[in-house]
Amino acid sequence: MSIPLTLGVPHRPDPHALVTGLLQQRYSAPDGLAKTITSGPTVLAASTLLELDEATDLGRVVVELDVDPAELHGRTRASYEVVRYHVNVREDTLSEAIELRLPSPVVVFPELGEGSVLDTVTTIVEAHRTPGFAAWDSPRAIADVLAVVAHSDVGFTARARTGDEVISVIAATVAALRGDDILAAFASPNLAALTALRPEAADAVRTVLLGIEIGDATAAHRDLVAAGLVPAESSTT
Repeated sequence: MSIPLTLGVPHRPDPHALVTGLLQQRYSAPDGLAKTITSGPTVLAASTLLELDEATDLGRVVVELDVDPAELHGRTRASYEVVRYHVNVREDTLSEAIELRLPSPVVVFPELGEGSVLDTVTTIVEAHRTPGFAAWDSPRAIADVLAVVAHSDVGFTARARTGDEVISVIAATVAALRGDDILAAFASPNLAALTALRPEAADAVRTVLLGIEIGDATAAHRDLVAAGLVPAESSTT
């Protein structure tokens, strides 16, 4: 059953509700940490956290597990709050990943070229884990992921390289919730429809789309401003 996301006038109480806190800036090294335009949590590899000193205050973070999570306990002295853990898996490591027991939710990023995407994502969702995908995965695979998660209670997280990919992911999410053509929305986002979403519809989207990890959130923000999804005077996304 599709969820009715009613379109209304573009003048809404919170004109950037659809993307507020959505972008998650990824850092690959501790010396690159800096405040960015994004208000979403920072994404850091667990191995990077192990390099930080006690003076570092990161706030809310997403941790990508590239080491045994047990190594984080008692070894990191930086101040941070883990919002989610990201783990990359292959078909042969999927079962191990969904059995992880961690203090924050786990997002599982499978290799979508392996096996049946629908079966893989269903396995993740039924284990009460959150699936993730990259915006450069095949559109068909992305559509299959969204077809499953749009009607689950675990949501999903995406990775993107550009603002255009961010917009495509948002448009595809809206289409999945409305029961529209996901592939068409991903390929050619309807910006007028996105900017006309009512606040309650934007809230529904954000309960499914938990965040988009990106390497350059500032550049993506400029694309969102150009698309009309973020006001030009806004300082955060």
